[in-house]
Amino acid sequence: MTDLGAFLESARARIDDALDRAVPPLGTPPPLLHEAMRYAALAPGKRLRGAVVLATCDLLAGETDAAAALAGAIEMVHAASLILDDLPSMDNATLRRGRPALHHAFGEANAILTSVALLNLAFETIARAEAFRPAVRVEMGGRLARAVGADGLVGGQVADLAATGTRLGLEGLEYVHSHKTGALFLAAAEIGALAAGGKDRDLRALLGYAKNLGLAFQITDDLLDYSGSPETTGKDAGMDRDKTTFVDLCGIDGARRLVDELIDTSVSALQPFGRRRARLVALAELVRVRDR
Repeated sequence: MTDLGAFLESARARIDDALDRAVPPLGTPPPLLHEAMRYAALAPGKRLRGAVVLATCDLLAGETDAAAALAGAIEMVHAASLILDDLPSMDNATLRRGRPALHHAFGEANAILTSVALLNLAFETIARAEAFRPAVRVEMGGRLARAVGADGLVGGQVADLAATGTRLGLEGLEYVHSHKTGALFLAAAEIGALAAGGKDRDLRALLGYAKNLGLAFQITDDLLDYSGSPETTGKDAGMDRDKTTFVDLCGIDGARRLVDELIDTSVSALQPFGRRRARLVALAELVRVRDR
């Protein structure tokens, strides 16, 4: 197993353990809510955003055991966003991570409430992360709040919905996905750096890395939506047929070239870290070639 493979396997195990500890066990009142929260948060997944938290913290010689709870919080937010994205009023998806979308398994009303509960638990997890100073926890919570709100996931989703049935230009499409997808990658890098006591110069370099990585991830998502199968990706194919995608604007080859440019730029942003950057570089290269 490669170093990256071993790291990702370890990161998934640590993040899953953090999620298992944070989300109340089955049977906790109200039982249906907690069953749905565990169904969404603990569903098999890449845990890539959480892995960015751990890799960034490790890069700056932070305590990654303590940061595992923070990585879990990032993954709770991601799970909450997927629940909302899949709703009939949004993408009306049927599959997520190889299983029925949450609103199919638990009903639409329960899905909405589960998303809110996971968001709430994510912020509670950060607030209770006593391994970090109160001022650091406040800063982490603020960074995550920005990633969720009008300047992040929510703003990107609103822009995405507004653009359905219209043709966006490259600038408009980048706006949608830098908010809808990229914002949580930014927050993951920021929180990992803050957990390790990173300086402003570290944050600037890591934000350059995460910004380009997040957009590259979305373009590979568009490519998979065009050519991937539900058996491989674990979600419905062709869900973006009424929306402008990078494949629409650039073609398949052009979209792949854009991924290469973004990954190269992402990796270049890590130059100040020298050899310590190897793991984050490997994560970026994984996004370049991902098939699910």
